[in-house]
Amino acid sequence: MSAGDGAGDGPVVELVGASVSRAGQRVLHDIDLSIERGELVALLGANGSGKSTLLRAAVGVLPLESGTAHLLGRPVSQGRAHDGLGYVPQESADTGSIPATARETVASGLLSARRWWPSARDPRVDAALEAVGMADLAGRPITRMSSGQRRRVMIARALVRDPELLVLDEPFSGVDVPTQQLIAELFRELSARGTTLLVVLHETGPLTGDISRAVVLDHGRMVHDGPVSERPHLDPGHGHPEDAAPLDECLGQEIHPA
Repeated sequence: MSAGDGAGDGPVVELVGASVSRAGQRVLHDIDLSIERGELVALLGANGSGKSTLLRAAVGVLPLESGTAHLLGRPVSQGRAHDGLGYVPQESADTGSIPATARETVASGLLSARRWWPSARDPRVDAALEAVGMADLAGRPITRMSSGQRRRVMIARALVRDPELLVLDEPFSGVDVPTQQLIAELFRELSARGTTLLVVLHETGPLTGDISRAVVLDHGRMVHDGPVSERPHLDPGHGHPEDAAPLDECLGQEIHPA
């Protein structure tokens, strides 16, 4: 499905009164968020402010305690794949249990709902690796890659089915400046084609001039939704502790794009 084939003219992402609790503690409070097709929305805030929790709830990895979530006009169901979604969570430090090459990892993003294993030689795989500058390392096991290289492979995996909505948690983390520029240019191209992007960023960096809106969280509450230049300057201290989303969230069958 191409980015322009949407399920309707409504919001691509819509959260209404979304709240999440973990270990008995409220970590996300009554979030209302609506993102239109083609927007590039940056999700900002201090460590532990709730950014990763919001992303994981929006795509159905975490359950909502209250409120509703819709992606591409369809209700979000926890643990089920969502058509048109590409999702790149924060990766865990431990990738030793994933004995696959970059090409095989990206090809796994083509796994169908019927579990037919895709060909690693599918031209879409090579195109996705080329887009993130990893074509030369397509045959290398990801266990022998740096964290930045693994992150680029996971972005390629999310791109391989040409998603309408791309959700990424810290895509520039562990990535050198030239590669940040390459990825930022890729995001610009996707946005220009009508792909919607929701991106957690520590700093806006190379995307500063391209961000449609900045959404800022503070201790699990939305405190800004508007121009990036008008975002508040908050205490960089920690809010609620957030577990990094493990890499198997990206590789697991429950959230692969279908």
